[in-house]
Amino acid sequence: MIRLSAFADEAAKEVVGQIAALKRNNIPFIELRGLDGVNIGKITLEQAKEYAALFEKEGIRVWSIGSPVGKIDITDDFEKELKSLRHICRLAKIFGTDRIRMFSFFEAYEKEETVMKYLQEMVDIAKEEGCELYHENEKLIFGDTLERVEKIMEKVKGLKFIYDPANYIEAGEDAETTLSALHGRTHYFHIKDILADTRQIVPAGEGDGKIEELIARIDPKTDVTLTLEPHLKLFDGYSGFDKAELKNKYEFATETESFDFAVNALKGILARVGYQETEGGWTK
Repeated sequence: MIRLSAFADEAAKEVVGQIAALKRNNIPFIELRGLDGVNIGKITLEQAKEYAALFEKEGIRVWSIGSPVGKIDITDDFEKELKSLRHICRLAKIFGTDRIRMFSFFEAYEKEETVMKYLQEMVDIAKEEGCELYHENEKLIFGDTLERVEKIMEKVKGLKFIYDPANYIEAGEDAETTLSALHGRTHYFHIKDILADTRQIVPAGEGDGKIEELIARIDPKTDVTLTLEPHLKLFDGYSGFDKAELKNKYEFATETESFDFAVNALKGILARVGYQETEGGWTK
């Protein structure tokens, strides 16, 4: 079964709007990144309890914490980052998940030994807190290419991995090559597509990320989660976690419109690959 999750802060800044977008599109899971305009790493434990109660009331489950952990320069204050990680782990438990998305540092290409040391320490701390870390390939961090991601896979024990096809293309990688090498070693997928020549973000299936092939390679007998990360329109809070210019091929009047369009594009691919929408997810 394929389960759908989403970064619903791309549909609305306000949590009530995020919940409405998920329910309207029959998406049962959310990957938390921004809540009422505040990054997930900045909310308090008490606020988390209030949000968790609201999600439970509305029937939305938290799939993962889309944290910014590790999205700092390798020379920044690492002890501060570890403190932030512990806080996010405690937030995760309140939200009923043990998954935390994270990164492997900017300005770190020549600092491999330090990167591996820091990542292992982060993984070990997360384990102490009852959580697991999931590394996302992101442009300009150490783990942005196939070669360096495979180094991380080899050297950091207990770390799990997210595959974002658009981010690999932005790092100059070929989608077929990365899919063949990493699909079977990926624990869940971020769905975002891009045109390789212009670096414009497009709906799933319209770019060079081979989203349809990515889904076709999934064993229908297994449970896999896809988190939709549309990026089809500049949304509130984008500049807070990504300093790069967001290039889009299409224009949308509202975040609601762009989010719904992205969902429909992904669901269209699922249908073409032979999946049917059910109450619990998508099955063949």
